[in-house]
Amino acid sequence: MVASFLAASLVFDCAAGANAQAQSAAHPDSAAALHDHRLSSSDLEVSGDLTGLPPGTKRYVTYDTLLTLPQVTYTVKDDSNFTGPTEVSGVPLEKLGRILGASPPSDLVVAICADKYRTNYPPAYLAAHHPLLVLKINGQPPERWPKDAEGHGLDMGPYIISHRSFTPSFKILAHEDEPQIPWGVVRLEFRSEKTVFGAIAPPRETASTPAVQNGFRIAQQNCFRCHNQGSEGGQKAGRPWLVVSAWASASPEYFSAYVRNPQSKNPHAQMPGNPRYDDATLQALTAYFRTFTSEKP
Repeated sequence: MVASFLAASLVFDCAAGANAQAQSAAHPDSAAALHDHRLSSSDLEVSGDLTGLPPGTKRYVTYDTLLTLPQVTYTVKDDSNFTGPTEVSGVPLEKLGRILGASPPSDLVVAICADKYRTNYPPAYLAAHHPLLVLKINGQPPERWPKDAEGHGLDMGPYIISHRSFTPSFKILAHEDEPQIPWGVVRLEFRSEKTVFGAIAPPRETASTPAVQNGFRIAQQNCFRCHNQGSEGGQKAGRPWLVVSAWASASPEYFSAYVRNPQSKNPHAQMPGNPRYDDATLQALTAYFRTFTSEKP
């Protein structure tokens, strides 16, 4: 049963039932697509909701197998990870889930990096921006990619996510839709948007407040990348959601100043600042985070 599923998973637009079985027969070697253990440090870990497997099951796909999948190639000019126009090749995220056997209810792709940074790609983002799991940069494999653009001399592999180009698709107060372009990606999870973002949904009694809703939407794209609520969200910051909430409740002024310019409060802070956030945007974030403490806004 698992072998049949794995065989079908490499068919780009496979259908269910008999058609999937017919496609599997046409690809006798595709059962090697997913493995139950890592074969190489360059393997991409795949998890979440995979058809025919218990939720959270981990599987691995090799770099060489990913290279056999349908690729697109284009030149990017506005990706801050690169210096100047750069040619990238890879597999679109919105198609990769179908190829690797994500279950139909899985409408969210989650990219997790080696440093526990996490990027969420909800269906609206996938449809608007068509992010790409990059396999080659200027025709070169990950071991020959340039170092990180921040100047730390770190490898950007094994995987990076980019776009052909990026035009913001929404704006909430002073927060504008931002390109989600993580590097050092080691795992992809195929999840339910409702489940993942539900972990940071404000309590029902405050959810209808416009400021809280605005803060919620901003936090989904920004704060959730580095701060976690339980098992959901990034863990790079090492400060969970309820800790951030406590800061917002205890000292709204300090919280706002930190969000806008972290280094002004802590010279060693690694969090990037949000200098364009105006007072209304910071007030919305404060109102949202304060809903998670006993002290209400």
